[in-house]
Amino acid sequence: MIDFLAVPSGAAPSGAGVPLRELVLVGATATAVTFLITSLVRVFAIRAGAVAVPRARDVHVIPTPRLGGVGMYIGAVAAIALAAQLPALNRGFAYSTHMRAVVVAGLVIVLVGVIDDRWGLDALTKFAGQVTAAGVLVIMGVTWRVFSVPGPIGILSLDQVQAGVLTVVITVATINAINFIDGLDGLAAGLGLVAALAICLFSLGQLRDNGGAANFYPPALITVALAGACLGFLPHNFSPARIFMGDSGAMLIGLMLAAASASAQNPGYAYGTADVFTLLSPLILVAAIMFIPMLDMLMAIVRRTRAGVGFYTPDKMHLHHRLLELGHSQARVALLIYLWVGVLALSVAASTVMPLRVVGPAFAVGLVVALTFTFLPRIVRLFRSS
Repeated sequence: MIDFLAVPSGAAPSGAGVPLRELVLVGATATAVTFLITSLVRVFAIRAGAVAVPRARDVHVIPTPRLGGVGMYIGAVAAIALAAQLPALNRGFAYSTHMRAVVVAGLVIVLVGVIDDRWGLDALTKFAGQVTAAGVLVIMGVTWRVFSVPGPIGILSLDQVQAGVLTVVITVATINAINFIDGLDGLAAGLGLVAALAICLFSLGQLRDNGGAANFYPPALITVALAGACLGFLPHNFSPARIFMGDSGAMLIGLMLAAASASAQNPGYAYGTADVFTLLSPLILVAAIMFIPMLDMLMAIVRRTRAGVGFYTPDKMHLHHRLLELGHSQARVALLIYLWVGVLALSVAASTVMPLRVVGPAFAVGLVVALTFTFLPRIVRLFRSS
């Protein structure tokens, strides 16, 4: 058995502060290992026949290997293994099962994704695999134990069954949300990076406020490992992509984001609505991103029905397709969506550790910049035509 999976029991020590240098080292390890391993995974994917052949609704035009999630998982596990050996970080393993849960559940979801990337799975079988991975998190102690309700009710403490059901629902929803938007080079990896950094910022605030108590370490470690893995994968996946992460990678990102959000809750910590919003930010933000493609889909159904063709006929109606139509390149589309998610996620996370008088103006400036760059091609065309 790998020694970093061992979890002794006992009371959590405190007073260690925020080990920023060690966390940076862990993230850098995930980045380097993922970057190096992904090159080998690409060769293996080609030989194994795990290749995405372009379809009518796809953006890529040449066959591209999948299975990038395998490299991301190896990078994340390598980073977690290193963290377990560092004196400043191993207290996060000594009194919590959360890191072990992420490693085991991550293996389950990556295996499901590998099978789907290579041979294909029907929706029901894939869903069963997602529920199984989420169930592993619950069984191994990663659950949503508190929930904020607006109004006089405030914070709800959930019993074991309620917490387990809610955790499975949130985890499966996040997995599928990330998987849904994985349709453009570098998009899912970049969004995973930004969302992971947002939760990491929130977790560092918890560590600071609680003097480095051991039970506040896992969410920071999970998000740093995930951010590093996403960053290490991006050079291979940014337009033009040499390898796709496939379902193995997209579902891993969703699972680790959901696990980090659940792990960031701790008994005795004073939660407010903003805190819980931050913990749900990956799901909320991806849902916001999905709103426009969903609206596009509804409009497409109406349009196709009126045209006399099947409503299920594939087309290019996602958000990134719309941005491409505005005149952006694939690379600029990915960067634009990173910008939007970064403005929203990081502003929400920053509001939990910084005064609103600082975060508010920064958020407003970010929105103006994002809007300007989104419609820049149209603005340029208007100036040229005038």
